[in-house]
Amino acid sequence: MPAGHDGALPWRRRPLTWLAATLLALLLWASLSPLRYPSREKLIELGGAQAVPSEVRLTLGVQDVLLLRNHGTVPHVFGQLRVLPGHALRLPFEQVADLEFACSAHPRGLVLVHVVAPPDPGLARLRWRVGGMIATLRYLPTIAPLPS
Repeated sequence: MPAGHDGALPWRRRPLTWLAATLLALLLWASLSPLRYPSREKLIELGGAQAVPSEVRLTLGVQDVLLLRNHGTVPHVFGQLRVLPGHALRLPFEQVADLEFACSAHPRGLVLVHVVAPPDPGLARLRWRVGGMIATLRYLPTIAPLPS
């Protein structure tokens, strides 16, 4: 063994080791920790500044109530429901399904609602979390740059 070598990793490799350990811990947490949301409602704003998404994903027992809130000045239709200006409606889901709803607030006029079963711990739960993160990023509101 070279002089001064105590078996520890060289200083250059320690940050990579910490990064790998942190990433592994994050992946384990995401795949094993319970699914929790502050509310079982998924908010869809009709007639507001944000666009209505083309697809909405709900998970039974976690986030399985669609909350439709009309911020506009005209009534909007979602499926067979009519949401008046300034009002909100809750639409609960109890079964796994892919449902298509007519929506007057969407440019295409249709919104697809995916209702999925809660994922089991492990890879399925990790995929569920990554899919939710991608869906959130996809529908982030766009903000125009400030004029200079």
